[in-house]
Amino acid sequence: MHRSAPRLTRILACAAVPVMLVVAGCSSDSDGEKDKASSSSPAPEATKSEAMVAAARFAELPDPCKSITASTAKSLVPAAKDKNGTPGRSSDTAARGSCSWNGLDDNGIKGSQYRWLDVGFTRFGSDQSLGSGADRAGDDLTKQIAKAKAAEGAKKLDAAPVSGIGETATRITYDLDKTGEDFKYATIVARTGNVVVTLTYNGAGYAGAKTPSADDIQKGAEKAAKEAVAAVATANESKKVGASPEPSGKASDNATKKATDKAAGKAAGKTIEKASLTSSAKPSAKSSAKDAK
Repeated sequence: MHRSAPRLTRILACAAVPVMLVVAGCSSDSDGEKDKASSSSPAPEATKSEAMVAAARFAELPDPCKSITASTAKSLVPAAKDKNGTPGRSSDTAARGSCSWNGLDDNGIKGSQYRWLDVGFTRFGSDQSLGSGADRAGDDLTKQIAKAKAAEGAKKLDAAPVSGIGETATRITYDLDKTGEDFKYATIVARTGNVVVTLTYNGAGYAGAKTPSADDIQKGAEKAAKEAVAAVATANESKKVGASPEPSGKASDNATKKATDKAAGKAAGKTIEKASLTSSAKPSAKSSAKDAK
């Protein structure tokens, strides 16, 4: 009985070894699965990069005084003090600019007609913290419309959307008593891309002259506004992708191809010349037979 005790102890110890190995193996597999799951899990939201805002469509503004054609400016303001327009002051002409035409057309005893035309541009760039240029321009469009509607002393005020001028546009019309005369006003506020165009046209009859019709003032404003919006696109034509020079890599490939073709042509020419000389140096089979006779 005393001799069997040590033997039993050894048997139990040996039997325990596989169990420990299995446990160790399971523990190792479990840790591996945890590491694998950890590495494949998605990154926290905080580490994801913020979405970039859309790039601004227009990088330049037109010359405000050239945004309205000379013929249109003359028809709307016949007796302008400066037919080329008077530019407004701006500390940053790439972001904002304006121009105006005004004059009194004196018709003697028939009275006089006064006209005023003003156009302004504001360009907004895209900013990661402020938003895209188009969105910022949209916000400014709303502000400019509200400003036009808030004209002090305005009567018969009316605001309505107008089509065919930029991506979106609103027309604001009203009457205003000024300097003892009845003035007719029309303001067009339009957005094209990241640029806001604000154009105002007004007029009045002096010294007994007939007051201009609201319809004429409205049509004149819309015509000038269309030209101003079109001028924005024209000023940015040179910025189009199609106007960029050919990439250096492509130009290099073309140059290499031309050089290779030229070299191949020279080699082919030399081969033909050599063959021709060889052929002329050897008599033909018929000639040799004739000479032998």
